Amino acid sequence: MQESVQSSAPAAGSRASSDGIKAEVKRLLPAMRAKAAETERARRVPDEHVEALRDVGFFRLVQPAAFGGDEHDFAVLADLIMDMGKACASTAWVCGLLSAHQWMLGLFAAQAQNDVWGKNPGALLCGSYAPACNAIAEAGGYRISGRWSFASGCDNSQWAFCAARLPANDKGAGEPAFFLVPCDDYVIDDTWDTIGLAGTGSKTLVLDNVFVPAHRLLLFSDAAAGRSPGSRLYQNRLFAIPIYCQLSPCLAAVGVGAAMGALEDFVAATGQRLTRGSVTGGNNRMAEFPTVQIKVAEAAASIDAARFILLRDFEAIAREIREQGEATTERRVTNRRGQAFAVNLAVRAVDLLNAATGGNGLAMSNPIQRAWRDVNAVGRHVSLNWDSVGAMYGQMALGLEPRGQY
Repeated sequence: MQESVQSSAPAAGSRASSDGIKAEVKRLLPAMRAKAAETERARRVPDEHVEALRDVGFFRLVQPAAFGGDEHDFAVLADLIMDMGKACASTAWVCGLLSAHQWMLGLFAAQAQNDVWGKNPGALLCGSYAPACNAIAEAGGYRISGRWSFASGCDNSQWAFCAARLPANDKGAGEPAFFLVPCDDYVIDDTWDTIGLAGTGSKTLVLDNVFVPAHRLLLFSDAAAGRSPGSRLYQNRLFAIPIYCQLSPCLAAVGVGAAMGALEDFVAATGQRLTRGSVTGGNNRMAEFPTVQIKVAEAAASIDAARFILLRDFEAIAREIREQGEATTERRVTNRRGQAFAVNLAVRAVDLLNAATGGNGLAMSNPIQRAWRDVNAVGRHVSLNWDSVGAMYGQMALGLEPRGQY
């Protein structure tokens, strides 16, 4: 290794099994589901959810083993995010990101990792990825000021990734980078008031003339290509997977999981439901309506396909990097296609189910309506926009240079 880390790795053989963590997370889901409406109203994930997941090892899933992590493949994390999404999409979104960000910190230089985990082995990190300002060079690092929006889970975090552009050079505009900053260096502006993913607490971080040492930077280009400092620091090729093939599909997994939950709720509510309307006649079983049956079938097929695509693509890119050392452009763009299309299918499923709930679906307390709002909010994330991602894949398939983030 080119650098050293202050190892706090567990003893050999202590790596937690994915099945064991999955069973423990499953045990927590009823409590998450019971507080889903409360989480929405509070506009943030309860600390008790975060601590319960910490206790079962959820945040160690993809963390470097040198700092006590399990270094599981991301398919394991995505599978658990989908499980949580069925219970509470906001909790799945925030805690899924907090866990994925343990991997992301593993992409930074060893000194940056030591800065965070050396002082607090249980530290969690939020992030805001859009370059919000131009960094100013200074001896030993940079200064940044500005507002970073959509920092999901910032109330539950001790550090943050804030994106900014490096100073321009003779090649033109400066390239973007992630700047790693502790929570003492920013304040949280409560700007989050939405109809979907309302409980994620995706507020705004405000930084004023904050100095960031150079070792706490990660270039977008390095992270996107799988050539970060962490890819050289650790032997596990998990840390050589391009960032857009890891973080974006974790967000997509929230949408798929929420759609799975909506389908379960719809079937449970509709199986014994009788009509009361004067048009269709009273006391007819909703389950006997062919239109309802078809909607259930189409929603179920869409969800199955979305889940399969996500997990297949996670496994495909991990395998390619283990075997070939790095991912091809075709695999990276294909993974991006799968992420966006999986969300497209999830949106289609919840649209069908919500439309079939009738008047009961107008209640804000209806879990199917909550899933409908949450999944549509997932679909609005810029990295999962089907038009832009689909066009990028089409460009590649037609022999053109793909334009976009992959």
